[in-house]
Formats: sequence, structure tokens, C-alpha cells
Amino acid sequence: MKSLTLDQFKTQLASMLRDIPYGTSADLTGYAIAFWNGSKVVYAFVSSDDSGIIEDEFELSDYEWDHWHDDFVTWINEPMFSVRPELHKRTYAAAADNGVR
Repeated sequence: MKSLTLDQFKTQLASMLRDIPYGTSADLTGYAIAFWNGSKVVYAFVSSDDSGIIEDEFELSDYEWDHWHDDFVTWINEPMFSVRPELHKRTYAAAADNGVR
């Protein structure tokens, strides 16, 4: 497994997410996703009941990086994405609130 810093991970992830359609998430682990909201990467936990519903957003800090480093490095080497209608609705709702369409 190659060495990867938190900043390198964030940069690579942001680059990938900017290039895919709105409403698509990076499935980082079985419980955490990331998505592009039109201006930045948002990290979020998903429900543990297999519904895939977004429960809470979080900041990816050194603490999470230290605990989930191996999972994130594995994901960078073999990225997985999902289309999530919930995100598509959130993205457009956020854009409408800012007067941007």
C-alpha cells in the first residue's frame, strides 16, 4: 500500500469528484461517503440500516485520517462511486438558494 497524506487524498478526491456528474458519491467506506456540492467536497456518514441515507456530514481531519487511513488508501487505489438521487436534489437546492442555476 503506497503512502498517502491527508492533503494528497483530499486533492485527488476533489479532482475525481469535480469530473463526475452531480448526484454521484465516492463510497469511501461502508459508512462514509464524499460528494462535490458545487464548490467543495462534503464528507458524510450514511445510515447503517443499508438504506444509504445520509445521516451526518463531518470534516475530514487528522483524527479521522489516522483511524481510516488504510480504508481511504484502498479507496484511492480502487475507487467506487454511487449515484444518489438525494445528492442530486441537495445540489440543485443549494444552487437555487444561491441564485445560481
